Amino acid sequence: MKEKSKRQTDPAIAQARREQVLCAAADCFRRKGYHGAGMAEISKTAGMSAGHIYNYFASKEAIIESIIEQDMEKMFSIFQEFEDQSGDLVTILIDGLDHAIDHHSDLNQSALNLEMFAEAARNDKVSEQLQKSDYYARKKMHSLLTGERSLIKDHSEIELESRIEVMFSMISGFTLRRALNPSVDKETILIALRPAMRVILVPFPTEEAIK
Repeated sequence: MKEKSKRQTDPAIAQARREQVLCAAADCFRRKGYHGAGMAEISKTAGMSAGHIYNYFASKEAIIESIIEQDMEKMFSIFQEFEDQSGDLVTILIDGLDHAIDHHSDLNQSALNLEMFAEAARNDKVSEQLQKSDYYARKKMHSLLTGERSLIKDHSEIELESRIEVMFSMISGFTLRRALNPSVDKETILIALRPAMRVILVPFPTEEAIK
């Protein structure tokens, strides 16, 4: 009996069960929406009882919060890759657009993101979680843009904030564009997105230069 109990509380097994639930819940949220997917549907998709799921998540709300946290961890990993790469920061960030557009062009991921945004409009806790994720993403980008390799490190805070907001708007907006126009492809987007991103990452020309 002691050996069985040990297996049940093994951290690796618990993590695997959590991942199983999160994958099943994400699939249910995409197909039926947050409110349309009850715990019974999630447990059926996960292949475990609802009671078993409650051992890992207190509620359906806790599940969607964990999905957001999981996305945040992936985002931090990508930013860490940017920081660890040597060379020109502008080139590194522009090359990273391929991954960003791949992420936002995935129809399943886009559907899940849109469902979470919709739930955030009704649910303060989910809204706070998404805002927290966005805050840390902006903080990570700010750190990159004020580092030694940045061409705009000496710009004012308000200008850096403006550039980050426009940058994030262009990339995250692709989620909505993909939903409205499923035929749009990555290469088409990158034709304009790469030079637009370069403009954001370098100093703007002075008024004298424009004249």
